[in-house]
Amino acid sequence: MQPETNTENGKSIMRRVCIIGCGGAGKSTLAVKLGTLLDLPVVHLDAVHWRPNWEKPPRDVWQRQHGELLERETWILDGNYGSTMKQRIAASDTVVLLALSRFTCLFQVFKRAIRHLGRSRPDLNPGCREQLPDLEFLDWIWNYNRTRLPGILDDLERVTNDKNVVILRSRGAVARFLNELKQGTGRGVVRDDSGRM
Repeated sequence: MQPETNTENGKSIMRRVCIIGCGGAGKSTLAVKLGTLLDLPVVHLDAVHWRPNWEKPPRDVWQRQHGELLERETWILDGNYGSTMKQRIAASDTVVLLALSRFTCLFQVFKRAIRHLGRSRPDLNPGCREQLPDLEFLDWIWNYNRTRLPGILDDLERVTNDKNVVILRSRGAVARFLNELKQGTGRGVVRDDSGRM
């Protein structure tokens, strides 16, 4: 499926897709599926950001690398990184927010950790071996919908006239979204599967 322009609202769709959401929400999995479906290059921000042994890059290096990614003509970028999220949203034509429950995200994080424990995941650099989540990461997931999500929703509300915004709040909603794209019935308009926004 080729990315297209939605003639109903004039918005360019699915050429520069930003996927955001809590850890364990399924951002990387969705990115890979969308990349295959739309024939777009996928970049996992975790693989760009983290150095071997989970070493953080200097802030200026990360900012430069992130900026270079945004200059590309087409992409699907998955990841949060609050310090660069607004730039990513501004550069995208489509923003997909995975706003799943904390329990779904926690379950997925533990499932992922067990599956890849001691090895690097496909969406990370070699040398970043999967480990059991620490308390800080678990706390971030537990509180994400209360502390982070409201601000992200406010940011997305401000760009709905310029961007295609898709908010998915369940695994079923993600599956329906992908199915609509496969069938060519996804309209690329602002939508929230809960009826909000």
